[in-house]
Amino acid sequence: MQLYCKILVISILSVVFMLKTTECAVLVSENQAPEQCAASLESSKACQTDANASVLDISRKKPKGEKPAAGKGGKKVTFETFEENLHKAQDYYNRQLYISAAKLFEELYPLSMGTPYADTILFLFADCYYQNRDYEMAAFHYKEYANRYSSSPRAEEAHYNAIRAISKLSPEYSLDQTETYYAIEEINLFIRNYPNSPYMAECNALLDRMREKLALKSFEILKLYYNTENYKAAQIAAKNFLKEFSYSTYADDAYLILVKNNYDFASKSVESKKLERYTACVDAYNSMKASYPYSLHLGEAKKVADDASVKIQKINHKIDSKTSKRRNNED
Repeated sequence: MQLYCKILVISILSVVFMLKTTECAVLVSENQAPEQCAASLESSKACQTDANASVLDISRKKPKGEKPAAGKGGKKVTFETFEENLHKAQDYYNRQLYISAAKLFEELYPLSMGTPYADTILFLFADCYYQNRDYEMAAFHYKEYANRYSSSPRAEEAHYNAIRAISKLSPEYSLDQTETYYAIEEINLFIRNYPNSPYMAECNALLDRMREKLALKSFEILKLYYNTENYKAAQIAAKNFLKEFSYSTYADDAYLILVKNNYDFASKSVESKKLERYTACVDAYNSMKASYPYSLHLGEAKKVADDASVKIQKINHKIDSKTSKRRNNED
């Protein structure tokens, strides 16, 4: 809203400036004092310049943490001062003044395109963001480096550093996991591109961590369905979880919930559905025992399944009795 107001002020002042210009033309044409016109124009220009400066100030971010190193004015980097500023940027970087270094690298990079300095400047520019914990910008520029200088010896390292930055953006499991999926996508791409990379162990560890976070999110959703007695949804969620996250440390927990869920679902069902759902409980236990024979939850799951088996026998006995009685009546 503040930015909108500033832009509106600039528009109004521009109109005023045009009117003043027209007024000057009239004054001069009527042989009135040109000095009066000049003063009026200068006043309008000053107002417009101030308003423009205000709008620009709104869009500038003040860096957090490290303060930019003190320098001589704010001279723009040119071809003539390129080497001097490159040494200055590298000095800032070596002294861990990453914001000051990044500001210079940002100006140096366009001038370095097509020179032997370009890839080094871009790599250090990306690293300045990473060291200053601006992981979003770091990931962007590391990826830019890996794509633009794919034949460089540092392309592999740049891609790996991009993965590290993206994984830092991955939030708590309870939040939106877009960045986590992006990290997994980039890790898989890295593994395909660099199958013999020295960073492979670190990438696999990151991949496991990202996947486990997604597994935890899905597991918590499954628990929520079960705890709120939404048995059908819990059944579907459990099956999907075991299909997608069978490697997870939560997999046998999910199986236990599925066994208990199927039992509770059956016990609260109409008579015609009980047999089918108690049978699903026993089937879930048998699958759990086959998939995770050393699970600490097998004992608890077995008790539930055994109880379900007893219920199944009673239902079958009741069905047999009714069938037998009906046959006797027919005879």
